[in-house]
Amino acid sequence: MDFSTTASKLSRGPLGIIALLIVLVYALASIVAGAATFSSSMERIPLVYFMVLFPVLVLGCFTWLLARHPTSLYPPTDFKDERNYLEAQRIARATGALVAANLASTSGKSPDQAVAEAVAAIDQAPRRGEEGRCILWVDDRPENNRLLRDAMREFGIDVHIALSTQQALDALRRQEFSAIISDMGRVEGPQEGYVLLEAVRSQGLRLPFFIYAGSNLDEHRKEALRRGAQLSTNDANELFRQVIRTVSGDVS
Repeated sequence: MDFSTTASKLSRGPLGIIALLIVLVYALASIVAGAATFSSSMERIPLVYFMVLFPVLVLGCFTWLLARHPTSLYPPTDFKDERNYLEAQRIARATGALVAANLASTSGKSPDQAVAEAVAAIDQAPRRGEEGRCILWVDDRPENNRLLRDAMREFGIDVHIALSTQQALDALRRQEFSAIISDMGRVEGPQEGYVLLEAVRSQGLRLPFFIYAGSNLDEHRKEALRRGAQLSTNDANELFRQVIRTVSGDVS
């Protein structure tokens, strides 16, 4: 297959265009490096810097594209079955939201690490099951978790938000939920997550309870388990993976 045919097929989607750009730029740079006559080594340095830094720039652009426009990565013509295309779009949106949540967290992850971990978490999550599953998320700053909620919604999970322990208990009396996610410290107190957990368990509710807080220390994880929670973490990927598995009935 000649280059023109390959280029024509690659140019149908953003990923193919990026691949073509990399090939053409490196081909041009190689030709210049091999054919040009440099009077001194200093004249060659800008070209060397370009060839070294260009992959970093491409990685940054790809990360931005994945986080901000995940549904534009693949054209419909890449899929013979429309259902496969819609599924790919859904997975892309969930992955993009999870990558953005990783980058927005305080864990200090690099872009490539955020992408790799998000893709792994999505890959390990069960595929979308029944619609209508709903979880209760208790946090007095829900805007901090918007991206992670978006990723969960792509897997068919609705999220009901409560801003306080009392709001959460009122919601539990009115509606059935598949699981509860809570932060730890709120305006009500520095360990309000445990207060809510104790109140939930004292009512005989055995709902899966996940604590999503700023600490990931082993002692805090053990204390949460001792009190009856299923997980305590500050990692968006871990929370996403465990919630999806639990709500989907996959406990493997």
